[in-house]
Amino acid sequence: MGLKKNVLVTGGAGFIGSHLIDYLLSTNQYSITCIDNFDNFYAPFLKRLNIKPHLNNPDFTLIEADITDKDLYLKLDDHYDVIVHLAAKAGVRPSIQDPVLYQHVNVVGLQNILEIAKRKSVKQFVFGSSSSVYGVNPNYPWKESDTELMPVSPYASSKIAGEWIGKTYSRLYDMRFIALRFFTVFGPRQRPDLAINNFTRNILNDEPIDFFGGGNTLRDYTYIKDIVTGIVSAIQYHKTGFEIINLGNNKPVTLSHLVSTLEQILNKKAILNKLPEQQGDVSVTCADISKAKQLLSYNPQTKLEDGLKLFIDWTNKMAKSF
Repeated sequence: MGLKKNVLVTGGAGFIGSHLIDYLLSTNQYSITCIDNFDNFYAPFLKRLNIKPHLNNPDFTLIEADITDKDLYLKLDDHYDVIVHLAAKAGVRPSIQDPVLYQHVNVVGLQNILEIAKRKSVKQFVFGSSSSVYGVNPNYPWKESDTELMPVSPYASSKIAGEWIGKTYSRLYDMRFIALRFFTVFGPRQRPDLAINNFTRNILNDEPIDFFGGGNTLRDYTYIKDIVTGIVSAIQYHKTGFEIINLGNNKPVTLSHLVSTLEQILNKKAILNKLPEQQGDVSVTCADISKAKQLLSYNPQTKLEDGLKLFIDWTNKMAKSF
């Protein structure tokens, strides 16, 4: 076997990052450096659990640091083949409460990591963007070629800014920059504040779930394993210098359908706390994934019901371990 690729993953202890690291290390083809600051947006011990299996792996290095730290480069090796930048302040609604913080972490933080890439001559940069950049654009399924972005949250705006900063660095410094717009990712280790995780726990505990609007909002739920295959393909992509690519499932379902599916799997009825639409929410997310299929051979395999069963199995195992 040839030399292993050195990959730097920011936010590597989080939901998506830890699954990506699991996969990369399982291939025995990569050496991973994980940066995470274990912030308290949700319980840091959950993120530490995500990466615990790798702490004694010689191909895994953990650096506890903040991506906005200008001296971060001093803590890093001289050579990385790829940077996968997943660290960010996440969440649409919280960004409305603290837009300055979201701008600082998501834009200044990205700029800092890009400066590290420039300093260390990293030629492959994969950026975790978001479907939220499309906002209230009614022309779905959403295509990357549609320039009529209509963001309705500071979080979404910070991701748009990130894509443009990446395009600038790609042109100036001969750095391939691939922005992946994730669509409602779910699965084991999902953040506790997100709908599927929150709904599952509340239904199991006979607690009401916050049910916004009339239940007709549509979401393009995408299982974590499918997202990871897309990221890995982006790591290996080498044809063009800059791309924006949707990673979704192309099968949006209503909030009502999601809840009823959870009820069927859990064999319990949900208690609904009906509330009006939330500021910053959009009525539909729906990905056109033809570009991902063409450039990354992306082909999501996991049906919503199957993904939910896998998530619930993980939830039950977690509950028994505490």
